[in-house]
Amino acid sequence: MKKRVAILISGRGSNMEALIKAAQNDDYPAKIVLVISNKDSATGLEIAEKYGINTKIVLRKNFTSDLDFDDHLSNILSQLQVDIICTAGYMKILTKKFVGEWMNKIINIHPSLLPSYKGLNTHRRALQDGASITGCTTHIVSAELDSGPIIMQESVLIEKDDDEDTLAEKVLKLEHRIFPESLQKIASGKLIIKDNIVLEN
Repeated sequence: MKKRVAILISGRGSNMEALIKAAQNDDYPAKIVLVISNKDSATGLEIAEKYGINTKIVLRKNFTSDLDFDDHLSNILSQLQVDIICTAGYMKILTKKFVGEWMNKIINIHPSLLPSYKGLNTHRRALQDGASITGCTTHIVSAELDSGPIIMQESVLIEKDDDEDTLAEKVLKLEHRIFPESLQKIASGKLIIKDNIVLEN
């Protein structure tokens, strides 16, 4: 039985599309059942619809608090019997309550080699520091931002003539590779989370 997956987005949805493409393979152990955006301007919504994926827009302004917003989100996901949530460029911080309800079931991708460069502007900070390598990380979401057990990492060399744009482009190619692979490993049970560590099963 394929795991039922929902993807949360806020923007263009390039990682979302990589996941959708991977899930089109018959032997892929996950099925994308819904894409939710917290921005009505997210171009990723059109891409998801192009693939025949159901989409939903949930706006923060329609709720009195972040807790109410995330409770509504959780209800939608529960009704669809979602097994795994992927946050792909989702720019809203999830509440601790939501993360607790979906413990070890949320996968995020971050454009740095965590624990380095948590948060925003990762490529700019790596360049400013004169770092020689950077990359991306998939991890299980925990209550602390850009923390939680690491699933996969992939690195790339920072060249002398790299700027933020060229670096972002190089890292994005890696993201599109490791996010679908990470979901595949979690959904198939090849990797499990035990005592806050990702282990081979």
